[in-house]
Amino acid sequence: MSGVRLLACAPTPALRAAVFGSDGEPDEAGLRAARSLAGRRGLNGDTPWVCGGSVAAAATARALGRAATSVPALADPDFGRWSGAALETVAADDPAAVQAWLTDPGAAPHGGESLAAVAARVGAWLDGQAQRPVVAVAHPVVVRAAVARALELPAAALWRLDVAPLALLRLTCRAGRWHLHLPTAA
Repeated sequence: MSGVRLLACAPTPALRAAVFGSDGEPDEAGLRAARSLAGRRGLNGDTPWVCGGSVAAAATARALGRAATSVPALADPDFGRWSGAALETVAADDPAAVQAWLTDPGAAPHGGESLAAVAARVGAWLDGQAQRPVVAVAHPVVVRAAVARALELPAAALWRLDVAPLALLRLTCRAGRWHLHLPTAA
């Protein structure tokens, strides 16, 4: 395998409910879906696996029979005081803060990490992987940040990238430039 494979972690009840920063085990349906990926090209062999250290990312790797080394740069975003709250609740309580967070990558109305900061830390990690094959399991927003860096998109573009739980993408680096590889469905 060449390049970096990015695997969005399996869905959890909190992810399904759009709860900020809630980490937990994937639900049974999520684990079943993760196990169905076993044997998929790029997820077998002896390529090293890493994850952001979340329970969901580590459980996703385990569901595929892998142990993933925790890498702080791939951690879920720090949502500050929004952690544990549903997006719907926060949007009802403070719509201007949610609007700022969704439109200004430098905004951190929750007191945690801005989207620009997430993009910078994930991008720095990705740049260090140019010649190393690796499978990285992370929260969908972390996968978005890696793809945005690879395609040289601004942090504001992260919300224009939809990454579903268990999405599998491959990035390759050739001649100092990242390329997004979208495999066939077969």
